[in-house]
Amino acid sequence: MTRWNDGAEEVSAVSPDITDETNALPARYFTDPDVWEMEKEKIFSRYWVYAGHENCIPETGDYFTRTVGDKQVVVARDEDGDVRAFYNVCAHRGSKMVEDTPMTDPGNMGRIQCPYHLWTYDLDGDLRSTPRSFEEASLNPDLDDADVSGLDPDENGLMEVRTDDIGPLVFLNFADDPPLTLAEQAGKLKTRLESLPLSEYEHARRYVSEVECNWKTFGGNYSECDHCQANHQDWIRGIQLDESELEVNDYHWVLHYTHEEDVEDELRIHDEHEAQFHYFWPNFTVNMYGTADGYGTYIVDPIDEGRFQLIADYYFAESDLSEDEEEFVRTSRQLQEEDFELCERQYEGLRSGALGQGQLGPNEHTLHRFHRLAQEAYDA
Repeated sequence: MTRWNDGAEEVSAVSPDITDETNALPARYFTDPDVWEMEKEKIFSRYWVYAGHENCIPETGDYFTRTVGDKQVVVARDEDGDVRAFYNVCAHRGSKMVEDTPMTDPGNMGRIQCPYHLWTYDLDGDLRSTPRSFEEASLNPDLDDADVSGLDPDENGLMEVRTDDIGPLVFLNFADDPPLTLAEQAGKLKTRLESLPLSEYEHARRYVSEVECNWKTFGGNYSECDHCQANHQDWIRGIQLDESELEVNDYHWVLHYTHEEDVEDELRIHDEHEAQFHYFWPNFTVNMYGTADGYGTYIVDPIDEGRFQLIADYYFAESDLSEDEEEFVRTSRQLQEEDFELCERQYEGLRSGALGQGQLGPNEHTLHRFHRLAQEAYDA
């Protein structure tokens, strides 16, 4: 029975049984600002989230910034060649240190320096130096210079954020003691992606779009393709939807599609005549197209309960695209914009307050897994 907000029905937690009528996340979890505040801690500060592609910072001192909820980190390659992440916060008085720097236009620095009072840190986060005014007490009549003990570089360094990777894909975890390792959260996705030569492809395009709906609305739309026949006529050309398969795992799910013709690629990144679209909880996708010699990623970044930013990156053998690859990206962008309209229409309905809790169909088991993970996070 559909649960309208008419005073007669009450919503329930997402049932683990997809055949139950309460198998969907109640509507208010898409529209309530308090839920978004809860998600910052229970989802985006607890699970592994995508930071960026390490190929974009190949040299010592290369860096970019990444914002997740209210938190921003500096992702940098250190003197040993390792990729590390630090809160973009100075240990002195909490100032933001470096300006917003996208992965696609990275910066380079010999050391990390806060412009406020020039506290300077090595690329491993240790405090390197402070101005002379922090080493003497010339302006304080109650102290002599000898009373100033100085600062321990190790004890006054930057706060590091845990990182791990799958191939060239770098992930962050803000938890002091994460409930899962990245390998545990990724499961077979890690093995599958690491078997592919993802590092050999170059970043070619990035598109950033701000969309007027909750991030989970787009995540749910990505997780099923029942809407594709009616809404993505250009994209489904050459794809056999009736031969598609939905694979559900603990923290990721895969939509396998069969297409009519295989591309001639020297670096095989997918099985013959197959495309794979992976959604990795909570907000990252890896798209193995099958109809193009390349792959793509989406970051579904929430801004608040009613807006998110889709960051779409494309990787090909060469960053200079052929006409066919340009056309492929154009069709992919068209697909995104068609989905944006669908998701905003759904969100307009959810925001009206009429629906208390929708119902998922038996073949929306990937979406059901998505809703279950959200429910489990809220209950944790």
